[in-house]
Parts: sequence; C-alpha cells; structure tokens
Amino acid sequence: MNVFRMDLKDVDLNLLVVFDRLLGARSVSKVAEDLGLSQPTISNALSRLRKVTGDTLFLRTTKGMEPTPFAEQLAEPVAYALGLIHSAINQRTSFDPATAKRSFTVGMTDIGEIYFLPKLMEELARVAPGVTMSTVRNAAVNLRDEMEAGHIDLAIGLLPQLKAGFFQRRLFKQSYVCMFRKGHGLDKRKMSLGEFSAANHVVVVSEGTGHGKVDELMERSGVVRTVLLTVPHFVAVGHILQHSDMVATVPERLAQALVGPFGLVYVKHPASLPDIAINLFWHAKYHKDPANDWLRSLIFRLHADPG
Repeated sequence: MNVFRMDLKDVDLNLLVVFDRLLGARSVSKVAEDLGLSQPTISNALSRLRKVTGDTLFLRTTKGMEPTPFAEQLAEPVAYALGLIHSAINQRTSFDPATAKRSFTVGMTDIGEIYFLPKLMEELARVAPGVTMSTVRNAAVNLRDEMEAGHIDLAIGLLPQLKAGFFQRRLFKQSYVCMFRKGHGLDKRKMSLGEFSAANHVVVVSEGTGHGKVDELMERSGVVRTVLLTVPHFVAVGHILQHSDMVATVPERLAQALVGPFGLVYVKHPASLPDIAINLFWHAKYHKDPANDWLRSLIFRLHADPG
C-alpha cells in the first residue's frame, strides 16, 4: 500500500492545483488551457508530483488520464485543503442575508424547480429580500467545472457524477409512484404489475440525472409497457396526464406537488424499484464560504427530512 509521507516544504501548492484540475478534466491539454499554461508545464508539474508522492497518479487510457486508486484517495482531502485556502484568502467576515445583495445559481432539474423553488423563494422574500436566484439544468453544463469555478453555487438532485472534490448532504429519500388522472380506470388503492403493463404510458427521459436508471431497471426485470409518448422533462407531465388515460412513473415528491393543481392521483408503484436519494452538493472550495454555507443551511432547513 502506498503511504503518502513527505515534508510540506517539498510540495508546491501549484502542483496540487494541477492535480485537482486533472481529476476533473482528465486531460493535460484541457488543464493547460484552463490554467493558461503550456502542456509541457502541466506535464512537468505532474512528473514532479509523481516523484513527491511516489505514485503514478494518472494513467493514459482511451478515456483520458484515469486516476490511480491512490489519486482517488487523495482527491477529497486535496480539494478540501485547496478550498480552505481559497476561502481563507477570499473570506468575508460574515454574510448578512437581511442586507446582502447577492445572486445565487443552483443546478437542478425541472422536478427540483417545481418542488424546491416555491417554498425557497417565499422564504427568501421574508429573510433575504436582496437575494436573487437563477437555476440551470445539471445536464446542460459541465457541472463539475462550473461549480469549481464558482459559477454554480449548489446542485440538488440524484447526481452520481459529483464525487471527488465535492461535499454532499442528504435531503431526503423518496420512492417512485404511478400517477394518473382522477377517475382513471386504475384509480383505486392498489395497482397490479399486470395492470401497469397493460396501461398506456408517458415516459420521461431525463438526461443527466439518475432517473433514467429506473427505466433500465424495469426493462431488465422484464416489465413490459406500451409507451405512447416520450418527453425529455417532467414539467409537462401534469398537463399531459390531466387530459389523457396515460400513466407516468414519477418520484413521489413530484407527484405530491402535481396532484392538486392538475386533478391527479398516485399509487404505490407495482414494480420493485429502488428509493431515490436526493442530495445537496457543493464544491469543497466553497465549503467555508459564508454565503454558500447560509444558502445550504436554508435549503436544508426548508426541505430536509428530520433525522
């Protein structure tokens, strides 16, 4: 097992910056471009860091520069340390939401906008009238790079791609349910798998999230569906179900938000599907940033399950 022992005087901080960037970009040329340096300079930095750590750190593959197990082990503490240094240098003494003039950007899906934003915006109007919000689709940007750069403050959702260099905190777990209009032929306490398979379906293909795995799981389990409509997002599902006999497989919190406005109902899903873990993510660089910390705490207070 590799043991990381060295004197810190032997480590140039810039080497750790290069290491952190390589973990995200997996490309020497991309890191060189991002940092405004030459490729030989980045290669030389990697060579020096390999010598200091006694590990290869990155291996060239067809998929780019893949980190070794030791590099993955170093990823989070290095990102955290860089984050602490960045925060200390740029630290503002405090963040006063009552007087702050600040815009936050949060990555989330359309489900997130439907579920999180009404209560969040109501609370902001009460405690932070000068704070504004923007949202971006997690799949529409390079989420890791944008969060590291501070262009996106937080991300919410089912985001397995955010690992090294990020903190996360569980908001809640939820299950998938079957949703349809009131008065539907399946409008009863329980739905069988046979009834589910015989129904007509609208399916949401939500790229860049973990929700697509549910459709893959049902397919691998031999669950057959007649799919009449496929859409790329959840936001239209309420309108569609309100005026049709189709059914949709959706997360339970979304169903709770849609049943009232659209005259819908939902039942426990007849297929054996895993629960969804919805987490709040932030980059280690901003772990100690007062404004980021305040927004995280607010979202957690408003939306996290107790316990």
